[in-house]
Amino acid sequence: MDKEFIEKVANRIKSLRKEKGLKQDDLACDEVSRSTIGMFETAKTDITLSKIKRIAEALEVEPYELLKFD
Repeated sequence: MDKEFIEKVANRIKSLRKEKGLKQDDLACDEVSRSTIGMFETAKTDITLSKIKRIAEALEVEPYELLKFD
């Protein structure tokens, strides 16, 4: 994936999480660990569609919201 795109997704996840007053631990589950959330938020790893779906569920948003940039 394009580095700029990964960074935009990372920033969007972090921004939505903070808006909702959540910690990385609040997004973690069996499928996505807290350390993986941290790697996504710092753009250190690519994110799969299944992980986008899981994180969106934890944030109580639709998956496309994680891919919506200004």
